[in-house]
Amino acid sequence: MSRKLLLLSASLLLGALATPQLQAEDLKIGLSALTTSIDPQFYVGGANGALARSIFDGLVNQDDHQKIVPGLATSWKTTNPVTWIFHLRSGVTFHDGTPFSSKDVVASIHRVALASHNSPSSYLPYVADISSVRAVAPLTVEITTRKPVALLLNNLSRIAILPARLENVSTAQLSVKDIIGTGPFKFVSWTPDDQVILSRNDNYWGGKAEWDHVILKVYKNDSARVAGLLAGDTDFIENVPTSDRRTLTRQSQISVLSVAGNRLLYLHPDQDRNESPFVRASDGSNPFKKVDVRRAMSLAINRQAIVDRIYDGQGTIASQLVPKGYFGYQPAIGAPVYDPEKAKALLAKAGYPSGFTLTFQSSNDRYPNDAKVAQALGQMFSRVGIKTSVETMPGSVYFSRAAKRDFSLVMGGAAIETGEASGILGPLLETFGPRAGQGNRGRYSNPQFDRLLNQARETLNDSQREKLLQQATSVAINDQGVIPLLFLANSWAMKKGYHYDGRTDGFTLPYYIHK
Repeated sequence: MSRKLLLLSASLLLGALATPQLQAEDLKIGLSALTTSIDPQFYVGGANGALARSIFDGLVNQDDHQKIVPGLATSWKTTNPVTWIFHLRSGVTFHDGTPFSSKDVVASIHRVALASHNSPSSYLPYVADISSVRAVAPLTVEITTRKPVALLLNNLSRIAILPARLENVSTAQLSVKDIIGTGPFKFVSWTPDDQVILSRNDNYWGGKAEWDHVILKVYKNDSARVAGLLAGDTDFIENVPTSDRRTLTRQSQISVLSVAGNRLLYLHPDQDRNESPFVRASDGSNPFKKVDVRRAMSLAINRQAIVDRIYDGQGTIASQLVPKGYFGYQPAIGAPVYDPEKAKALLAKAGYPSGFTLTFQSSNDRYPNDAKVAQALGQMFSRVGIKTSVETMPGSVYFSRAAKRDFSLVMGGAAIETGEASGILGPLLETFGPRAGQGNRGRYSNPQFDRLLNQARETLNDSQREKLLQQATSVAINDQGVIPLLFLANSWAMKKGYHYDGRTDGFTLPYYIHK
């Protein structure tokens, strides 16, 4: 063989190793949002969490209804109210072949603080109550908390376990070679704002996945995502646009799945600055500091119209932060009321009979129909005297700026990461600080709310804890510390012959997609 042919053969071989070729058992998924960080401990976000679940495990995991199930720990017990013993799964290896042990758990929990540096929404609150974590044997870990923590298991389900060698490696220092977990798929490549490629972990402790490779490609444009499925470019898509749902259900080669979701779409008004950049009363002050103004804004919103007209009925109006049936739901809070006349009266009572001006910014590609919702809200606010102009921008730009508090009114989405109320009350409403309220972009603060929430976290009795969460919810909603809008339904569409049960958290997990 000539030297030229040898070089060509070597080049083709290297190319084949670098980029997996699509095979019959490859799965192509169209996502609505792609991970913003390959560090699984850096940024709490839906797309980030979903990807992490494919590559990493927690000590415990959440099932499709967010109930706690064994992960890298097979069993656990408490020896006293603040001491937990976890017995770890034997025979587990990381993707690079390194055996998994208790040292990896200790290092991973320690690393969360390092990974939180410059995070827009860190994982630190999930480990804030841990005072020590100790490897007492190769497959036994002892975790001690500063006080009784009823939700320790829920919190730990959010923490990805990495190899111990990465304990002191920051997010900025993390390389693609360091993306090593124990999960069902291995990391191959990430092209920001484009795609992630995964390959099957044949040694996964839970059994081999059905797919050799998974290609997770982002289609931020809803129409493009649907077109990709219809053209056969993808096998499966998430977040089916409501405008296309009926069309897809009529396609004989397509199946559509919809399940009730827990992702809340909400508004966060700026509540702590005397002057805010994009809302202004005639005297230059920030009207959002007044509770009557925030209540007026809620009354101005016709939530049912948004669900019916923008989401084609695929959603549920929200008056609090968790849906009915979730632990901590407060039945005493009624359905949200649409009353524009009362909204005008409250604005007048607050000192704004002629209203005020607002520029409302929103993402236009992060949540289903987010730009349409923003425009609808702008019109509804304007009708009651809040003269509103709307600006939309890509989510990657929007949430970076929102984290810097560039805006006066933020529209965001939050899933109930822990499967119960404290998992969303804390991030969105607890007084902002290094270890609390990391998603509280409106800087709501009420000592009574904080006290009730922290009491709930320390209460091991379920009935008592739920009552405390309900009381905390009542305080926050009475203050309109956050203005709930609606719960988004979770939807997927796939080629006939593919099957997925769906999840209440909306995660798209390729391990559970079958053919």
